[in-house]
Amino acid sequence: MVRMTQPGAAQAGATGNGDDPLYFRQLLSGRDFATGDMVARQMVNFVYLIGDRRTGEAVVVDPAYDVDGILAVLEADGMRCSGVLATHYHPDHVGGSMMGFEIVGVRELLECVQVPVHAQRDEAEFIAKVTGLGADEIVQHDSGDMVDVGGIRVELIHTPGHTPGSQCFLVDNRLIAGDTLFLEGCGRTDLPGGDPAALYDSLHNRLARVPDEAVLFPGHLYSPEPSAPMGETRRSNFVFTPILFLLAMLAIAGLIVRTRSQEPKI
Repeated sequence: MVRMTQPGAAQAGATGNGDDPLYFRQLLSGRDFATGDMVARQMVNFVYLIGDRRTGEAVVVDPAYDVDGILAVLEADGMRCSGVLATHYHPDHVGGSMMGFEIVGVRELLECVQVPVHAQRDEAEFIAKVTGLGADEIVQHDSGDMVDVGGIRVELIHTPGHTPGSQCFLVDNRLIAGDTLFLEGCGRTDLPGGDPAALYDSLHNRLARVPDEAVLFPGHLYSPEPSAPMGETRRSNFVFTPILFLLAMLAIAGLIVRTRSQEPKI
């Protein structure tokens, strides 16, 4: 079963290679599941499976588009779904209506397996609204809470900015970042609940303690590579340069507009 524990308890240590109890998979929508879904192929979402090989328990991070396909991957690997971790409320991550499309997600998964859905306290009401889940189906968390999947410990880190209750997950030196941070760029702040100042704080302060050797796993495939060490990301991603981050946020907000009158005369 998935257990919640208080911050500060000892973390389950990973062992090497064949003895490693950690089960971890990165699945790409439109390629590894939902292969016939046009929206899934276009959105290139990542879904993550995190579990304990010894107990067979696993949680699904951001199940959307094809819950049957995701559960089939778990079953083929000898694992079973024991919970859901939601990074944020957007329908391409948890299901719901988006751009005129109805996306399968958490609600449909709970029709297959009755498991808890773990979300940040500030995001729970939004997830309930877009998915139709009841308040009693969402376990509300604070930053620093731990969710144990068998003997595997997952830390929940509140990283607001893309949405008020966005969260990242840290497990065995892997950072599953949702739409907070990509290998190139970061999450948008021009959607409802977005906050550039909060996102800056999340990137530069809340995630500062994540070591450089930890590997970043983003919520979308927006770069040639699907993952990269945090140290490399901090060196190459413009969002870690304050002035470039500011310019990007201004551009997103529409405050930097290039018009014909501003174009150089030839």
